[in-house]
Amino acid sequence: MTKRVGVIGGGQLARMMIAPAVELGIEIRVLAEQDGMSAGLAATATGDYRDVETVRAFARDVDVITFDHEHVPQDVLRALVDDGVAVQPGPDALQFAQDKLVMRAKLAEIGAPQPDWAAVSERAALQAFLDDHGGRAVVKTPRGGYDGKGVRVVREASEADDWFEAFAGEPILVEELVDFRRELAQQVARRPSGGMAPYPVVETVQKDGVCAEVFAPAPQASERTVEVAARIGTEIAAGLGVTGMLAVELFETSDERLLVNELAMRPHNSGHWTQDGAVTSQFEQHLRAVLDLPLGSAEPLAEATCMINILGGPQGASIDERFSAVMRAHPEAKIHTYGKASRPGRKVGHVNVVSDDIDDAAYVARSAAAHFE
Repeated sequence: MTKRVGVIGGGQLARMMIAPAVELGIEIRVLAEQDGMSAGLAATATGDYRDVETVRAFARDVDVITFDHEHVPQDVLRALVDDGVAVQPGPDALQFAQDKLVMRAKLAEIGAPQPDWAAVSERAALQAFLDDHGGRAVVKTPRGGYDGKGVRVVREASEADDWFEAFAGEPILVEELVDFRRELAQQVARRPSGGMAPYPVVETVQKDGVCAEVFAPAPQASERTVEVAARIGTEIAAGLGVTGMLAVELFETSDERLLVNELAMRPHNSGHWTQDGAVTSQFEQHLRAVLDLPLGSAEPLAEATCMINILGGPQGASIDERFSAVMRAHPEAKIHTYGKASRPGRKVGHVNVVSDDIDDAAYVARSAAAHFE
């Protein structure tokens, strides 16, 4: 019998689940927020993911519900669970990706390494944290931030006054400003029955708060770093009850400590390299995991893969027009587009290059991506 997976959210992550679903003989259905979204090829419904009855109707005849994003409200998720729908990951896990304060408290409970942090709801508490941490800190909105949104570096507590007012007495998150050497990401797939498959830890490079480049596996990572990153990922996946793909964003300090920065419970930008550089892509692995099917190998196919995001370009320009030039100049580059109109800073696609040399992979991937700027 064909398995049916319902994906809430019609963005590029849902779009990139379509091809592996077809290959695995899985019927994939998408609840898109509006017409014309990236995953429109599989959109069987359009509507508000915040509306209980809309989501209930969508979930009525699928085997499992999963997500393109983590923004579905808890009351909607729990209504599905009460209806007997298999929700993967479930609301008990997703809450830790939806609220950063809840995440920090849970990570402290399970002993995961993380920066110093505090929940603050007024200026004096934030100033006390600043005074204890060298006069600089990072403040974050607990909910809703991504790709650099909802994050500020502050030196004076007054710089967060607008957030204190907007949150009307509810706490916001403040963290120490970590002096990190680079950023890493550890992905792990986990089945409801408990089986796990960690991917190699990768290095990520951010531009204006958005992931711009990924190097896989992370260059010059020590054996200890590789082992610790995998252990952190698997312990968080098990400790939080995550099912499907989990991405753990990490800071690596100059003394090779690893600290947890953020979590994502879905396919993640740091794993796009797996489409061409690993035995099993993160998108296929996510489908396998949420259906509790045997997991595929997470081993890389070559010494190095470089992923470069295609960010924006001229307003309204079609990236399709640039394909021919890239194909002629870089036949070894694999281009993945999201079906989005260009806009400066917007993720509209990515380029993967697989090689035996990371510098060669990066040169070709950057050159290919530059055609779309």
